[in-house]
Amino acid sequence: MIENGEHSALPRWRATRWLVETKGDIREEIQPSLVKGLYGGVPIFLGGVVNTIAVSTLIGLRIPTIPFLIWAAIEIALACIRLPLLVHAHRAIARGARPRTDLYIALAVAWAASVGYGALISLVSGDFVASTLACLSAAAMAGGIAFRNFSAPRLVAVMIALSLGPCMIGGFLSGEPILSVIALQIPAYGFAVTLAAFRLHGLLVRTMESEHANRQLALHDPLTGLRNRAGLEEEVERRLTLSDVHGQTVLLYLDLDGFKSVNDTYGHAAGDALLRQLAHRLRNATGPDDLVARIGGDEFVVVTSGLDAAAAVQAGERIGAELSRRPYDLGRDTARVGASVGLALHPIHGRDFETLFSAADAALYQAKAVGSAACFVAATPPPAAPRAEPRRARAYG
Repeated sequence: MIENGEHSALPRWRATRWLVETKGDIREEIQPSLVKGLYGGVPIFLGGVVNTIAVSTLIGLRIPTIPFLIWAAIEIALACIRLPLLVHAHRAIARGARPRTDLYIALAVAWAASVGYGALISLVSGDFVASTLACLSAAAMAGGIAFRNFSAPRLVAVMIALSLGPCMIGGFLSGEPILSVIALQIPAYGFAVTLAAFRLHGLLVRTMESEHANRQLALHDPLTGLRNRAGLEEEVERRLTLSDVHGQTVLLYLDLDGFKSVNDTYGHAAGDALLRQLAHRLRNATGPDDLVARIGGDEFVVVTSGLDAAAAVQAGERIGAELSRRPYDLGRDTARVGASVGLALHPIHGRDFETLFSAADAALYQAKAVGSAACFVAATPPPAAPRAEPRRARAYG
């Protein structure tokens, strides 16, 4: 599943979603990263913007007619919108907010169409200098389009068609028969560049899938598929930075009651089977936005949000009851286990993972001391004592 907030970069409009999607099975965790790749390549973006503004302005000064002045105005207007939009997107992604991806993609397509429009009117004008400058610029932009946007090869294909396609029409309308050769050159060049974008996209996807698989191994428990200690710490720290948005974060630390006897009596294979079933029950007993992790042999952690202390205790008791409600199937035998729970709340018991986890661990120790299936809240730390003002030296006259 995509982590909370990761899906926020995906476009919402049907047309823009089609432009960034590709055929084939791609992990849903990877798709948002592919879309975020459209916001990269800032030097290429700036180079393209400066180039098209310069070319359209120079040709507009050379041929100061309405079509060319409109082209220069369009290029300047698009740059004034796209550049702030790119800056906004980088800031939004950094804080986990939604960038304006649909508008960003639509304006990229509009920019490609503007490049093609400039090439068309330059060829039709009959001005050799303007035609050469505009067509060379369009061809150069096609390369930049491919190398900057290959994470979305359909978008590349559309942008190249819009930027180079009008050159073919302009060649036919120019009145120069020799320029009809463009009708052969443009499709071949456009196809080659688009094909390169699709191949680069394939390499990128395979690399990202490999990285994702390695990350899964590093952050997840191979037995249960839940997050491990490293994965838990990473996700909790991320959630703590967003606690103002999602509400108070609660960490519930669970230790199984009776699991050691299951291992001793039925063997480790039976114990592993029980842990897999218990992990499944934990997922079902928690919400879709809750985090479940296995951090040790029979130790689990649930992270939720938006609960006060009383509601958190009720949640801990409910989870413990669900885990012990039915026996676990061990093949020929069955066994029951319960869970003691210690819980801590952010920011009352800590403002970082280690402090919060230590508080929950201390509460779990109290719960285990009381007996099975107990649920304890961490003790509230005493307020920091105010610093004493240094005494002034008494002056003696």
